[in-house]
Amino acid sequence: MIEISTNKSKLQIEVIHAFLTETYWAKGKTLDEVKKTIENCLCFGVYFNDKQIGFARIATDYVVFAYLMDVFILSEYRGKGYSKQLMKAIHEEPQLRTCKVWMLKTSDAHGLYKQFGYTDLKHPEKVMERILK
Repeated sequence: MIEISTNKSKLQIEVIHAFLTETYWAKGKTLDEVKKTIENCLCFGVYFNDKQIGFARIATDYVVFAYLMDVFILSEYRGKGYSKQLMKAIHEEPQLRTCKVWMLKTSDAHGLYKQFGYTDLKHPEKVMERILK
């Protein structure tokens, strides 16, 4: 059985950093950058026997908007439904109940997110982004 917690003191930053720096979306992030993202977001740690096996973070105003980021389960723990349990915990989090607009970006996990109501943008002509390199 896993535990999912928003207690930041339980987060194993080294595990999070090691995983993220090998992903397509966070490759090259420094430990200090990962720490700063954690400090400024609502974070969810996933634990199996007190070992961190997963993570997600939400950038939010706690009223209207929630942006889901850095969702992962370590590869050796995948296929057991843990990502679905994590997503369920995120969407049931009392602090986020009033948020009406949820967004995320993914290149490879559309199937997971569609199970939780995420869709393609209904009005992409209304959405803009600014990406600095």
